Amino acid sequence: MRKSFVVGLLSAGVLLAGCQAVNTTSGGAVGVNRQQYMFSMLSTDEVNQAYAQSYQQTLGEASSKGVLDKTSNDAKRVQVIASRLIAQAPQFRPDAAQWNWEVSVIKSDELNASCGPGGKIIVYSGLVDQLKLTDAEIAAVVGHEIAHALREHSREAMSKAYGVEIAKQGGGALLGLGQDSLAMVGTAVEYGMMRPNSRTSENEADLIGLELSARAGYDPNAAITLWNKMSKASEGAPPEFLSTHPANSSRIASLQAAIPKVMPLYEAARK
Repeated sequence: MRKSFVVGLLSAGVLLAGCQAVNTTSGGAVGVNRQQYMFSMLSTDEVNQAYAQSYQQTLGEASSKGVLDKTSNDAKRVQVIASRLIAQAPQFRPDAAQWNWEVSVIKSDELNASCGPGGKIIVYSGLVDQLKLTDAEIAAVVGHEIAHALREHSREAMSKAYGVEIAKQGGGALLGLGQDSLAMVGTAVEYGMMRPNSRTSENEADLIGLELSARAGYDPNAAITLWNKMSKASEGAPPEFLSTHPANSSRIASLQAAIPKVMPLYEAARK
């Protein structure tokens, strides 16, 4: 049996050892039902607490630089929109109703937003201002980021990375592989397993975010106009197979296919 194949089997075995299968969210109307595997030593509470500390540090740095925005019209818009989305989060996992949600806007040209473990949201003003986002498009962005937190994608990625590192070290000791060979194994794992899984996580966040937006009364079609704007802003991005994010064309096609599933929810929320 070839050593590379043995390392592959070892990686898979060690990755599963010490992991537990979990369903972090319900499937919802969009049908996100993938079972996830988490290392038991990385508990939800521990990850949430660690990220909360990092979040407060980020806000502290922003405040000291005078870029933590609490009063602008955009900051108020983001707060209102996020609140409506957060109210829908228990539809996917009931315990989200007890999370200590926080929403912050930072003045920056960066086209970015995030929602870390435990519901810590940051929106950078450049995303809203430069792309001239509507309320529904802001909802599409924030809903997507909230979905990452609900699905615990950060904890899942940490579990995978930890398992792969153990497997690499164990495989090297067992098979006598040199550093060059181990580097090749690491590259194969990164591009053959970690990145495709990350694209899967992005697709899940798109779909759950779409449903959150619809349930909160925001037109789900705004997700399409959002990513058309993002596509124009990200010209020259790397090809899909080298990226942790789906190509914009793939993302838009997936969203378009899911919109009919959530339109009844949007229509009900508008009544």
